Amino acid sequence: MGLCMPKLHRVIAAVTTLALCASLAACSGGAIATVNGQAISKSDFDNKLESSAAAKGTLQQMVQEIVLDQYAKTNNITVSDDEIAKKEAEIKANFPNGSWDDMLKQRGLTEADVSNLLRQQILIDKAVGKDIKIDDAQIKAYFDKNHAAFDKPDQVRARHILISSGPGALQTALKVETLLKAPGADWNAIAKQYSSDPGSKDKGGELGFFRRGQMVKQFEDYAFKAPVNAISPPVKSAFGYHIIQVEERQPGEKATLASAHDKIAELLRQQQEQPAIAPFMQNLIAKANFQSSDPRFAGLFPSPPPAIAPAASSAATPAPAAT
Repeated sequence: MGLCMPKLHRVIAAVTTLALCASLAACSGGAIATVNGQAISKSDFDNKLESSAAAKGTLQQMVQEIVLDQYAKTNNITVSDDEIAKKEAEIKANFPNGSWDDMLKQRGLTEADVSNLLRQQILIDKAVGKDIKIDDAQIKAYFDKNHAAFDKPDQVRARHILISSGPGALQTALKVETLLKAPGADWNAIAKQYSSDPGSKDKGGELGFFRRGQMVKQFEDYAFKAPVNAISPPVKSAFGYHIIQVEERQPGEKATLASAHDKIAELLRQQQEQPAIAPFMQNLIAKANFQSSDPRFAGLFPSPPPAIAPAASSAATPAPAAT
Protein backbone atom coordinates (compact mmCIF):
# COMPACT_ATOMS: atom_id res chain seq x y z
CA MET A 1 0.00 0.00 0.00
CA GLY A 2 2.95 2.36 -0.19
CA LEU A 3 5.04 4.47 2.12
CA CYS A 4 2.13 6.02 4.03
CA MET A 5 1.13 2.80 5.76
CA PRO A 6 2.43 3.62 9.29
CA LYS A 7 0.41 6.84 9.28
CA LEU A 8 -2.48 5.09 7.55
CA HIS A 9 -2.88 2.52 10.33
CA ARG A 10 -3.03 5.31 12.91
CA VAL A 11 -5.64 7.18 10.88
CA ILE A 12 -7.88 4.16 10.35
CA ALA A 13 -7.77 3.28 14.04
CA ALA A 14 -8.75 6.80 14.99
CA VAL A 15 -11.45 6.90 12.29
CA THR A 16 -13.05 3.88 13.92
CA THR A 17 -13.08 5.71 17.26
CA LEU A 18 -14.65 8.75 15.63
CA ALA A 19 -17.40 6.53 14.26
CA LEU A 20 -18.14 5.24 17.77
CA CYS A 21 -18.16 8.81 19.03
CA ALA A 22 -20.64 9.82 16.36
CA SER A 23 -22.94 6.94 17.23
CA LEU A 24 -22.92 7.83 20.92
CA ALA A 25 -23.62 11.50 20.23
CA ALA A 26 -26.52 10.79 17.90
CA CYS A 27 -29.06 10.14 20.63
CA SER A 28 -31.65 12.87 20.98
CA GLY A 29 -35.39 13.23 21.30
CA GLY A 30 -37.86 11.02 23.18
CA ALA A 31 -38.27 7.41 22.16
CA ILE A 32 -35.41 6.08 20.08
CA ALA A 33 -37.52 3.28 18.60
CA THR A 34 -40.57 1.14 19.19
CA VAL A 35 -40.94 -2.63 18.99
CA ASN A 36 -44.50 -3.81 18.44
CA GLY A 37 -45.65 -0.55 19.99
CA GLN A 38 -43.34 -0.72 23.01
CA ALA A 39 -40.97 2.23 23.18
CA ILE A 40 -37.23 2.17 23.80
CA SER A 41 -36.65 5.40 25.67
CA LYS A 42 -33.79 7.75 25.04
CA SER A 43 -32.68 7.49 28.68
CA ASP A 44 -32.54 3.66 28.56
CA PHE A 45 -30.69 3.77 25.27
CA ASP A 46 -28.22 6.40 26.53
CA ASN A 47 -27.62 4.44 29.72
CA LYS A 48 -26.88 1.28 27.74
CA LEU A 49 -24.45 3.08 25.48
CA GLU A 50 -22.73 5.01 28.24
CA SER A 51 -22.18 1.83 30.25
CA SER A 52 -20.37 0.13 27.36
CA ALA A 53 -16.65 -0.18 26.78
CA ALA A 54 -17.16 1.80 23.58
CA ALA A 55 -18.39 4.79 25.59
CA LYS A 56 -15.29 4.75 27.77
CA GLY A 57 -13.08 4.55 24.71
CA THR A 58 -14.89 7.47 23.13
CA LEU A 59 -14.54 9.61 26.24
CA GLN A 60 -10.85 8.76 26.44
CA GLN A 61 -10.44 9.86 22.83
CA MET A 62 -12.22 13.14 23.52
CA VAL A 63 -10.06 13.80 26.59
CA GLN A 64 -6.92 13.09 24.60
CA GLU A 65 -7.98 15.57 21.93
CA ILE A 66 -8.61 18.26 24.54
CA VAL A 67 -5.28 17.86 26.34
CA LEU A 68 -3.47 17.80 23.00
CA ASP A 69 -5.19 21.01 21.90
CA GLN A 70 -4.30 22.60 25.22
CA TYR A 71 -0.67 21.55 24.84
CA ALA A 72 -0.56 22.93 21.29
CA LYS A 73 -1.99 26.27 22.38
CA THR A 74 0.46 26.56 25.28
CA ASN A 75 3.41 25.73 23.01
CA ASN A 76 2.27 27.78 19.98
CA ILE A 77 1.89 24.73 17.72
CA THR A 78 -0.51 25.32 14.83
CA VAL A 79 -1.71 23.32 11.83
CA SER A 80 -2.68 24.96 8.54
CA ASP A 81 -5.41 23.85 6.13
CA ASP A 82 -2.72 23.20 3.52
CA GLU A 83 -0.92 20.79 5.86
CA ILE A 84 -4.15 18.87 6.45
CA ALA A 85 -4.96 18.75 2.72
CA LYS A 86 -1.47 17.43 1.91
CA LYS A 87 -1.72 14.62 4.48
CA GLU A 88 -5.20 13.67 3.33
CA ALA A 89 -4.02 13.49 -0.30
CA GLU A 90 -1.17 11.17 0.71
CA ILE A 91 -3.56 8.84 2.51
CA LYS A 92 -6.22 8.94 -0.22
CA ALA A 93 -3.62 7.65 -2.66
CA ASN A 94 -3.89 4.31 -0.84
CA PHE A 95 -7.65 4.11 -1.54
CA PRO A 96 -7.99 3.78 -5.33
CA ASN A 97 -11.15 3.71 -7.42
CA GLY A 98 -13.47 5.51 -5.03
CA SER A 99 -12.74 3.25 -2.05
CA TRP A 100 -11.94 6.30 0.12
CA ASP A 101 -15.53 7.54 -0.17
CA ASP A 102 -16.79 4.01 0.45
CA MET A 103 -14.69 3.76 3.63
CA LEU A 104 -16.07 7.05 4.96
CA LYS A 105 -19.63 6.07 4.11
CA GLN A 106 -19.30 2.69 5.83
CA ARG A 107 -18.15 4.40 9.03
CA GLY A 108 -20.68 7.25 8.87
CA LEU A 109 -17.96 9.89 8.67
CA THR A 110 -17.51 13.14 6.77
CA GLU A 111 -14.49 14.90 5.33
CA ALA A 112 -14.74 17.30 8.28
CA ASP A 113 -14.30 14.38 10.69
CA VAL A 114 -11.18 13.26 8.84
CA SER A 115 -9.78 16.80 8.72
CA ASN A 116 -10.15 17.09 12.49
CA LEU A 117 -8.49 13.73 12.98
CA LEU A 118 -5.57 14.67 10.72
CA ARG A 119 -5.17 18.01 12.51
CA GLN A 120 -4.78 16.13 15.79
CA GLN A 121 -2.30 13.74 14.19
CA ILE A 122 -0.19 16.56 12.76
CA LEU A 123 -0.15 18.25 16.16
CA ILE A 124 1.26 15.05 17.66
CA ASP A 125 3.83 14.82 14.86
CA LYS A 126 4.99 18.36 15.52
CA ALA A 127 5.07 17.95 19.28
CA VAL A 128 6.85 14.59 19.35
CA GLY A 129 8.99 15.02 16.24
CA LYS A 130 10.40 18.47 16.92
CA ASP A 131 13.72 17.10 18.18
CA ILE A 132 14.10 14.32 15.59
CA LYS A 133 16.86 15.00 13.08
CA ILE A 134 17.30 13.03 9.85
CA ASP A 135 20.50 13.65 7.90
CA ASP A 136 21.34 13.02 4.25
CA ALA A 137 23.59 10.07 5.09
CA GLN A 138 20.65 8.22 6.70
CA ILE A 139 18.45 9.03 3.71
CA LYS A 140 21.02 7.76 1.20
CA ALA A 141 21.61 4.57 3.18
CA TYR A 142 17.88 3.85 3.23
CA PHE A 143 17.52 4.59 -0.49
CA ASP A 144 20.43 2.30 -1.38
CA LYS A 145 18.72 -0.61 0.42
CA ASN A 146 15.14 0.12 -0.67
CA HIS A 147 15.34 2.04 -3.94
CA ALA A 148 12.90 -0.26 -5.76
CA ALA A 149 10.15 0.68 -3.30
CA PHE A 150 10.28 4.25 -4.61
CA ASP A 151 10.02 3.43 -8.29
CA LYS A 152 6.86 4.71 -9.94
CA PRO A 153 5.04 1.76 -11.59
CA ASP A 154 3.24 1.78 -14.92
CA GLN A 155 -0.32 3.05 -14.50
CA VAL A 156 -3.47 2.92 -16.58
CA ARG A 157 -6.60 5.06 -16.44
CA ALA A 158 -9.70 3.21 -17.58
CA ARG A 159 -13.44 3.00 -17.35
CA HIS A 160 -15.68 -0.03 -17.54
CA ILE A 161 -19.20 -1.36 -17.36
CA LEU A 162 -19.68 -4.52 -15.33
CA ILE A 163 -22.42 -7.04 -16.08
CA SER A 164 -22.75 -9.40 -13.12
CA SER A 165 -22.64 -13.14 -13.72
CA GLY A 166 -26.00 -14.79 -14.24
CA PRO A 167 -28.41 -15.97 -16.91
CA GLY A 168 -28.10 -13.86 -20.04
CA ALA A 169 -25.05 -11.97 -18.73
CA LEU A 170 -22.90 -12.55 -21.81
CA GLN A 171 -25.70 -11.50 -24.16
CA THR A 172 -26.21 -8.31 -22.15
CA ALA A 173 -22.46 -7.62 -22.17
CA LEU A 174 -22.35 -8.03 -25.97
CA LYS A 175 -25.27 -5.62 -26.26
CA VAL A 176 -23.47 -3.06 -24.09
CA GLU A 177 -20.33 -3.45 -26.23
CA THR A 178 -22.40 -2.64 -29.32
CA LEU A 179 -24.01 0.38 -27.64
CA LEU A 180 -20.63 1.78 -26.60
CA LYS A 181 -19.19 1.39 -30.09
CA ALA A 182 -22.07 3.28 -31.66
CA PRO A 183 -21.35 6.89 -32.82
CA GLY A 184 -22.04 9.39 -30.05
CA ALA A 185 -22.34 6.71 -27.35
CA ASP A 186 -23.04 8.19 -23.90
CA TRP A 187 -20.89 6.33 -21.35
CA ASN A 188 -22.63 8.05 -18.43
CA ALA A 189 -26.09 6.96 -19.48
CA ILE A 190 -25.07 3.44 -20.51
CA ALA A 191 -23.08 2.84 -17.31
CA LYS A 192 -25.92 4.10 -15.16
CA GLN A 193 -28.39 1.78 -16.90
CA TYR A 194 -26.35 -1.40 -17.20
CA SER A 195 -23.36 -1.45 -14.85
CA SER A 196 -23.39 -3.53 -11.67
CA ASP A 197 -20.35 -1.76 -10.18
CA PRO A 198 -21.73 0.54 -7.44
CA GLY A 199 -18.45 2.42 -7.15
CA SER A 200 -18.32 3.57 -10.78
CA LYS A 201 -21.75 3.23 -12.41
CA ASP A 202 -22.77 6.79 -11.52
CA LYS A 203 -19.43 8.17 -12.73
CA GLY A 204 -19.57 6.88 -16.27
CA GLY A 205 -17.67 3.77 -15.25
CA GLU A 206 -14.55 5.79 -14.35
CA LEU A 207 -11.96 3.90 -12.31
CA GLY A 208 -9.15 6.46 -12.33
CA PHE A 209 -5.49 5.44 -12.49
CA PHE A 210 -4.42 2.05 -11.16
CA ARG A 211 -1.22 0.01 -11.14
CA ARG A 212 -0.66 -3.71 -11.46
CA GLY A 213 -2.03 -5.70 -8.56
CA GLN A 214 -5.02 -3.43 -7.88
CA MET A 215 -7.50 -5.12 -10.25
CA VAL A 216 -8.51 -8.72 -10.83
CA LYS A 217 -6.06 -10.52 -13.12
CA GLN A 218 -8.30 -10.81 -16.19
CA PHE A 219 -9.17 -7.11 -16.07
CA GLU A 220 -5.53 -6.14 -15.50
CA ASP A 221 -4.19 -8.39 -18.29
CA TYR A 222 -6.43 -6.64 -20.79
CA ALA A 223 -5.99 -3.08 -19.49
CA PHE A 224 -2.19 -3.12 -19.58
CA LYS A 225 -1.97 -4.27 -23.20
CA ALA A 226 -5.09 -2.83 -24.87
CA PRO A 227 -4.97 0.07 -27.34
CA VAL A 228 -5.97 3.42 -25.86
CA ASN A 229 -9.64 4.35 -26.50
CA ALA A 230 -10.60 0.93 -27.90
CA ILE A 231 -13.80 -0.65 -26.59
CA SER A 232 -13.07 -4.18 -25.39
CA PRO A 233 -15.13 -7.28 -26.02
CA PRO A 234 -16.58 -8.70 -22.79
CA VAL A 235 -13.74 -9.65 -20.44
CA LYS A 236 -14.73 -12.41 -18.01
CA SER A 237 -13.70 -12.29 -14.35
CA ALA A 238 -15.09 -13.64 -11.08
CA PHE A 239 -17.34 -10.57 -10.93
CA GLY A 240 -18.93 -11.04 -14.34
CA TYR A 241 -18.24 -9.44 -17.72
CA HIS A 242 -16.36 -6.16 -18.08
CA ILE A 243 -16.51 -3.91 -21.13
CA ILE A 244 -13.37 -1.81 -20.78
CA GLN A 245 -11.97 1.33 -22.35
CA VAL A 246 -8.37 2.31 -21.59
CA GLU A 247 -8.27 6.11 -21.60
CA GLU A 248 -4.65 6.90 -20.74
CA ARG A 249 -1.33 5.31 -19.84
CA GLN A 250 1.45 6.64 -17.63
CA PRO A 251 4.80 4.86 -17.99
CA GLY A 252 6.71 4.00 -14.84
CA GLU A 253 9.80 5.84 -13.70
CA LYS A 254 12.90 4.71 -11.83
CA ALA A 255 13.34 6.62 -8.59
CA THR A 256 16.43 8.72 -7.93
CA LEU A 257 17.80 9.79 -4.59
CA ALA A 258 16.62 13.33 -5.33
CA SER A 259 13.05 12.27 -6.20
CA ALA A 260 12.77 10.00 -3.14
CA HIS A 261 14.59 12.28 -0.68
CA ASP A 262 11.58 13.92 0.99
CA LYS A 263 9.56 10.69 1.18
CA ILE A 264 12.43 8.86 2.84
CA ALA A 265 13.02 11.70 5.28
CA GLU A 266 9.35 11.58 6.29
CA LEU A 267 9.38 7.78 6.60
CA LEU A 268 12.49 7.77 8.79
CA ARG A 269 11.05 10.54 10.92
CA GLN A 270 7.86 8.54 11.44
CA GLN A 271 9.86 5.44 12.41
CA GLN A 272 11.72 7.36 15.10
CA GLU A 273 8.64 9.24 16.23
CA GLN A 274 6.29 6.26 16.58
CA PRO A 275 7.69 4.79 19.84
CA ALA A 276 7.48 8.22 21.51
CA ILE A 277 3.82 8.95 20.78
CA ALA A 278 2.22 6.75 23.45
CA PRO A 279 4.50 7.99 26.28
CA PHE A 280 3.92 11.58 25.16
CA MET A 281 0.13 11.23 25.31
CA GLN A 282 0.30 9.31 28.60
CA ASN A 283 2.33 12.15 30.07
CA LEU A 284 -0.26 14.74 28.98
CA ILE A 285 -3.07 12.65 30.45
CA ALA A 286 -1.18 12.10 33.70
CA LYS A 287 -0.79 15.86 34.16
CA ALA A 288 -4.43 16.61 33.38
CA ASN A 289 -6.99 17.20 36.11
CA PHE A 290 -9.80 14.93 34.93
CA GLN A 291 -13.07 14.94 36.85
CA SER A 292 -16.41 13.35 36.01
CA SER A 293 -19.81 13.80 37.61
CA ASP A 294 -20.79 10.37 36.27
CA PRO A 295 -19.53 7.59 38.59
CA ARG A 296 -19.14 5.27 35.60
CA PHE A 297 -16.30 7.45 34.33
CA ALA A 298 -14.88 8.71 37.62
CA GLY A 299 -11.93 6.31 37.54
CA LEU A 300 -11.27 6.52 33.81
CA PHE A 301 -8.06 8.45 34.36
CA PRO A 302 -6.14 8.38 37.63
CA SER A 303 -5.94 11.71 39.40
CA PRO A 304 -2.53 13.40 39.34
CA PRO A 305 -0.49 12.37 42.38
CA PRO A 306 -0.41 15.01 45.12
CA ALA A 307 2.59 17.30 45.06
CA ILE A 308 5.21 16.48 47.69
CA ALA A 309 6.21 19.49 49.76
CA PRO A 310 9.95 20.17 49.59
CA ALA A 311 12.00 19.64 52.68
CA ALA A 312 12.64 22.77 54.70
CA SER A 313 15.80 24.53 53.63
CA SER A 314 17.22 27.97 53.20
CA ALA A 315 16.67 27.83 49.41
CA ALA A 316 13.84 25.85 47.86
CA THR A 317 14.52 23.97 44.64
CA PRO A 318 12.28 25.29 41.83
CA ALA A 319 9.85 22.78 40.33
CA PRO A 320 10.39 21.80 36.68
CA ALA A 321 8.30 23.77 34.20
CA ALA A 322 5.23 22.01 32.82
CA THR A 323 5.40 20.99 29.19
